[in-house]
Amino acid sequence: MGYAVSGVLTISLSRKPLESGSGEERATFGLFSMTANDRLLTAGEDAASRDLRRGPHVAGCPAAEWFVWNWWRLRWECGSPSELGAARRWSFAHRMSSIGEGYAWPNVTIHSDGLRSMLHSEPSRNPGAAAFRHIGAAERETVPASSLEAAVDGFVEDMLARLEGRRLRATNLHRLWEDLQTERGDPDLARFRRLEARLGCDPDEADEEAIRRRLDDAADLGEEALGEMADDAALRGGAPDAMMSARDVREAAARAGFDAVPGDAAALAGGAGLPQSGTVEAWRVGYGCARKLRDQEGLDGAPISDAALAALAGTTTEAVARRHGRAAGLPFALDGPDGRARVVLRSKWKTGRRFELARLIGDRVLGAASGRPAERLFPATRAHSYRQKAQRAFAAELLSPFGAVEDLLDDDYSEDRQTEAARRFDVSPMTIQTQLVNHGRLARADAPDIASRGAVW
Repeated sequence: MGYAVSGVLTISLSRKPLESGSGEERATFGLFSMTANDRLLTAGEDAASRDLRRGPHVAGCPAAEWFVWNWWRLRWECGSPSELGAARRWSFAHRMSSIGEGYAWPNVTIHSDGLRSMLHSEPSRNPGAAAFRHIGAAERETVPASSLEAAVDGFVEDMLARLEGRRLRATNLHRLWEDLQTERGDPDLARFRRLEARLGCDPDEADEEAIRRRLDDAADLGEEALGEMADDAALRGGAPDAMMSARDVREAAARAGFDAVPGDAAALAGGAGLPQSGTVEAWRVGYGCARKLRDQEGLDGAPISDAALAALAGTTTEAVARRHGRAAGLPFALDGPDGRARVVLRSKWKTGRRFELARLIGDRVLGAASGRPAERLFPATRAHSYRQKAQRAFAAELLSPFGAVEDLLDDDYSEDRQTEAARRFDVSPMTIQTQLVNHGRLARADAPDIASRGAVW
């Protein structure tokens, strides 16, 4: 399989004279444009002249302020939450149309999954009321998160240089930029801001003491695992106390977990040939890793029994067969200091429990293959971080290998045949649908089980 590295993001503003307005507006006025992977995201039509342009005429300073103020959330916050109030706040931090100041800003949404940044350009929602009607782009564009950082930094520095050229040196943009530079340069402060953003909070919006308590849990659970749980909590409104604490995790493991031996769990003999995390879509990483593990274990295209699946996780079939005790907030594996672990599954359905266990197997294997720092906690959350998307794709391929699914369907992608395939491999129909979408056999719009979720593994 060949892997192509994503391109870059550009954010630019050509110069155009402005006769009236504040000094900051006149200094930074021009035609605004963005490209990702060489595709223009800001094209539209001037409502008066009907001329097509690369972008709207705007003052760059408000856009630069928006990028700087929302930098941590743009860079680290994952997909949109389901809780209504939080969803509105998410829109203000991720949709450029919320910038305001009287300009026709691009209808571009920006968010990241930790390693990659996604940009979705849509047509103007009310084109008849706008001076500039945005066309939008057919596909969502994805670039390395480092490209977003570089593009924002370059754009802000350009706007600051234009302000300096007009001897405007104490603007709000200057203050915001200085604060951001300080935050990014201080490891402790950057760590605080990153977790705050992953919870879906603006700078200083959340309770500082509560965030500090969660940061203290990293010593017990692991820094990266802590961030994954913050992503999950953001889906429920983003309060720091919505995160499971280290104590909550230990109690859930004791109450609802099953014994496991990490040393008996599956491990990939070598990661050669796997794409580097972040260079391609997460599902490709998970898919490729599961393919290698299936080949290593001699599984061919056959379904995996409950016993074989449990063995790959270093636990017993009982973990798949039933839910033990009151359900935990999310599935996870927690390693103890004695070489043993507890595996906690959440779903009341057997197919769901098999999928959760496969995700936990994948999280260990993917972590080792990518060189992720060793941690005690392996969470499987609802969030759409790169790590979670790779987990889901791993689980789908491990349980229902795409080649075998293709052979079974025999070019018939109807819901009846999908259901037949799901029964054959003891997975949910959504797992089969997502395999078909990822491999280009179905359009997302034709996959009702996943269309409403807004993201493919």
